[in-house]
Amino acid sequence: MAERNSRTVRDLRLGNRASVLRRLYFHGPMSRQALGGATGLSSGSVSNVVAELTADHLLEEAGVVESDGGRPRTLLRVAPGSGHLIGVDVGETRVRVEAFDLALTELARTDRPLTPTGHDVEAIVAHIRDGVAEVTAAAGLTAGEGLIGVGVGVPGIVETSVPGGALVHGQTVGWDAVPLESLLRDAVQLPPDTAYFIDNGARALGQAEMWFGGGRGVRDAVIVLFGSGVGACIVTDGVIHGGAHGGPGEWGHLTVHVRGRRCRCGALGCLEAYAGAEALLDRWREAGGEPPETGEESGVAALLAAAHPEDGGAADPVARAVLDETAEYLGAGISGLVNLFGPERVLVGGWAGLALGPRLLPAVREHAAAYSLRHPAARVTVALGELGPDAVTVGAATLPLADFLARGGRRREETGEAPGAGPLLGPASRAAL
Repeated sequence: MAERNSRTVRDLRLGNRASVLRRLYFHGPMSRQALGGATGLSSGSVSNVVAELTADHLLEEAGVVESDGGRPRTLLRVAPGSGHLIGVDVGETRVRVEAFDLALTELARTDRPLTPTGHDVEAIVAHIRDGVAEVTAAAGLTAGEGLIGVGVGVPGIVETSVPGGALVHGQTVGWDAVPLESLLRDAVQLPPDTAYFIDNGARALGQAEMWFGGGRGVRDAVIVLFGSGVGACIVTDGVIHGGAHGGPGEWGHLTVHVRGRRCRCGALGCLEAYAGAEALLDRWREAGGEPPETGEESGVAALLAAAHPEDGGAADPVARAVLDETAEYLGAGISGLVNLFGPERVLVGGWAGLALGPRLLPAVREHAAAYSLRHPAARVTVALGELGPDAVTVGAATLPLADFLARGGRRREETGEAPGAGPLLGPASRAAL
């Protein structure tokens, strides 16, 4: 009985730490008095928790605020330098690695371009290994000192409830149950107890937008990743869908055309076969266009310039028709999400979405409304994501950050849990914290 009570007290203390830490992280700086009202904790509990977190160097003073007739109150905030995070975006065109402080201020970054056949597992692991070594050196993180964890966003379905760490099922890039976490532990030069958090890139993007971007304050949302392929993160009542077996990021493989174009996943008629940047350029080429051979990003830029010349010249009707069709397919795909989940907001991100969005978004909105049921369509707004091209990398870094905040600022090794046992996404919306 004593042991059970001891665990209960410990859990309560960790819960109080988590409550204070989250509140300060997302809504600080705040005084001790304001923390009591915001968290529901007694003044004594707040004082004890603040003392603990300060002793752990997680909190610091952030000035004072005048009180009504009393002594000025000291403001507290989470100390940005009290921990570090690494975010990795295994994209379709590059591997991006960034190091951040606890406030998600970028400290260092590196980009490693990929060839069209660049998703060889050994090559990706080498890119991540070398990228992590580069950013930790540039950020002064000697031997991973102060590192809370490494988050990795990948294409495909991520299975975390398996022995030995996360497996990635990336059918479109030729990955079949790749033990990515185990491979990274063997290759990356970081302490053996480093926590790795691997998740679908669209889900990582979604968490970043919900915490810091266009999803703030929204309970029901869909965040679309429009890159070489397409994916989606679905948020209902402030919680990101998908558990240990993943899944919601694979919206791009919804069938939109029976017996349609062959998708790179092997099936016929997937949304990705019409709306992804790779398919977009293929359709332009098939219609008589001549995309440059220098990569997808330059190809999309050339298509956009041909369809909407900045010099006021005549638009290429073939390029314009390809973009118009893409807008309709995206709108139709979004309508399915609207009819199924009834989001308040749909955000379009990803490198291709950000590049094409300013031109395509009005038509995408019209088609989404036309293909949706009137009632859910009247509730939703469709907009661009706000975090720019680094959103997936930032989102990847939020994976270890969410786990850290949920544990009250304790690392996994401190709580006796095996490192890298899988991401704990926690509340997706800041309004839920």
